[in-house]
Amino acid sequence: MSNVHELQFIKDQIEDLKKDGVYRKLPVLEGANESEILLNGKKVINLSSNNYLGFANHPKLKEAAIKGVEEYGVGSGAVRTIVGNMDIHEELEKTLAEFKREEAVMVYQSGFNCNAGTIQAITGKGDLIISDELNHASIIDGARLSRADKTVYKHADMKDLERILKEKRDQYTNVLIITDGVFSMDGDIAPLPEIVELAEKYKAMTYVDDAHGSGVLGESGRGTVDHFGLHGRVDFTIGTLSKAIGVVGGYVAGSNTMKEWLSHRGRPILFSTSLPPAAVCAISEAVKLLMSTTEFTDKLWENGRYFKDRMKEAGFDIGNSGTPITPVMVGEEEVTMKFSKGLLDRGVFVSGIVFPTVPKGTGRLRCMVTAGHTKEQLDQAVETFVSVGKEMGVI
Repeated sequence: MSNVHELQFIKDQIEDLKKDGVYRKLPVLEGANESEILLNGKKVINLSSNNYLGFANHPKLKEAAIKGVEEYGVGSGAVRTIVGNMDIHEELEKTLAEFKREEAVMVYQSGFNCNAGTIQAITGKGDLIISDELNHASIIDGARLSRADKTVYKHADMKDLERILKEKRDQYTNVLIITDGVFSMDGDIAPLPEIVELAEKYKAMTYVDDAHGSGVLGESGRGTVDHFGLHGRVDFTIGTLSKAIGVVGGYVAGSNTMKEWLSHRGRPILFSTSLPPAAVCAISEAVKLLMSTTEFTDKLWENGRYFKDRMKEAGFDIGNSGTPITPVMVGEEEVTMKFSKGLLDRGVFVSGIVFPTVPKGTGRLRCMVTAGHTKEQLDQAVETFVSVGKEMGVI
């Protein structure tokens, strides 16, 4: 008789991953996340990080984190509704609201937690969630936690969105339209002005997950809403504190009403310990830096444009990204993973993105250009792409 504790059904599925050529082991980063890193004992150029502005190892952020630990300890010791709501949490939310040019901000422990905790708190039975088909996994999971009905519109297709609103709006109490601000796999930007117009026309609420727009788009990285000048017209804007900001956490920006309600119904706020002091103080420092200068976002965009131009000249298909995210389209899953390995062997780390993260047959190497890269590093990366691409017949 087989032993139930052997988890044979999971072992079989792991074998399937190996057969499909998508099995992998977690890479191990030794040291800080920089533009050049020590990965599995090897020095490589890092083109796989969300550390857009180079803040993850910034001296000023480290100094703020150390100061936070010395004054407040290593943990908050409770959820915010009991005794884990420190004055630094309150100050951070005020700073973020000022930065985002919104009335209020509610901070969560991660961007994923924002979507898991907010969507179910603001929608319920008798409501409808309308979601872009390429929205992030955390939005899909957040919507699943809600008792509202759900439907999906074709990616960035405003005709399809309006068709759904026309057909279904009258059948529901509240309607929530959810979109990523920047789509992380292709780097394209949501047509937010059109979404907002349709939402206002059909009396629906709008919800933008701006994880990859935070610190990237808008003035000094204020995000997609700022980029399009839509302040006060997007009801819920999700931002991350773990990508461009370089630390960990997420937040929802919007109205005072939003904040008041989430403090009573946002489940990660009620049932999970608040962000630790080191993170809170480092985040505050990062936001203040962004409010004082555009140099970080300027450098990010300069590097992004430079890399894209070089890759296009080399003959690669880099999709239609409107941000520094640069997908290099390959196609087959196995070829994509082999390409990624070939780059790594020659000193450039770029993650292969394959099914189920993207649809089958649309595998790509997602290059994340940051403000921390030098032109020399980007040149070297392009040269390496060219040599591996030619060997594999991709270009």
